[in-house]
Amino acid sequence: MYNELTENDIKKMEEEIEYRKLVVRKNALEAVKEARSHGDLSENFEYHAAKKEKNQNESRIRYLERMIRTAKIVTDESKEDEAGLNNFVDVYFEDDDETERFKLVTTIRGNSLEGRISTESPIGKAIFGHKVGDRVYVEINDKQGYYIVIKNIEKIQDDDSDPIQKF
Repeated sequence: MYNELTENDIKKMEEEIEYRKLVVRKNALEAVKEARSHGDLSENFEYHAAKKEKNQNESRIRYLERMIRTAKIVTDESKEDEAGLNNFVDVYFEDDDETERFKLVTTIRGNSLEGRISTESPIGKAIFGHKVGDRVYVEINDKQGYYIVIKNIEKIQDDDSDPIQKF
């Protein structure tokens, strides 16, 4: 199993790892040390909260390092007339008679509530590499799916503004 990530994704993840190791880890260790000095650890809420925060930080560092280690580097370049990474795509849903705008992103940056869909999602897989006017089938599972039509593709450069998912 690997994750398809761009060079910018890797760079952003490495920056977060560095910040977590140099700043967050130091602060978390200080918080644990301070809480431990308050005495009885069995009923010390501050100590347990500080330990939890420290462990979450270490878990996030391991998660990001594993994502980088298992990454397959992909490019966000695509043909001028095809939907690719970091492109805005207007899609017409035939069943609903509605048009929605999505930005195609890598899995680590996906957030459907904010209109960023991964190229690994059903809609992302369906529209990736297709052109304006193409009618594509979105497969939900082996027995269900629906058709959408690509209405517009807007090419943009990755401005690094899309945040990386927390987990």
